Amino acid sequence: MTNLSHPSFADPAVEQSRQRQMDVLVGYILLSGVVLSLALISAGLFWKFLQTGRLRLDYQVAGMNLFEFVTSEIRLAVQGQMRPRLLVNMGIAILMLTPFLRVLASMVYFFAVSKNWKYTLFTLFVLMVLTRSLFLR
Repeated sequence: MTNLSHPSFADPAVEQSRQRQMDVLVGYILLSGVVLSLALISAGLFWKFLQTGRLRLDYQVAGMNLFEFVTSEIRLAVQGQMRPRLLVNMGIAILMLTPFLRVLASMVYFFAVSKNWKYTLFTLFVLMVLTRSLFLR
């Protein structure tokens, strides 16, 4: 007896439609991340230029992983310490997290929609490597 709910027995048109939806979702994730990042960095640099007449930001982030970087900037924003550097830093953080969100979306797709366990495991491995890299200095 065959199992018609198994992905290998699914209608090819349905599978192609699902794949197209996933491609569109990944495209929107990547495009949104880049556009939002560009907007934040541009706004921060424009604000800095209006304040000082130059586009230079002087600071170091050495000895800090992305998680520490983002939490320190969010803490400053919550405390009301808005400044050009905060916008630029959040733009950089969003740009760095965009591929992470893309891989996460792919993993959810392979697990929940496609039910392709092989690609789910591969994508989970990539997600774990990316997650670990966020916590490295």
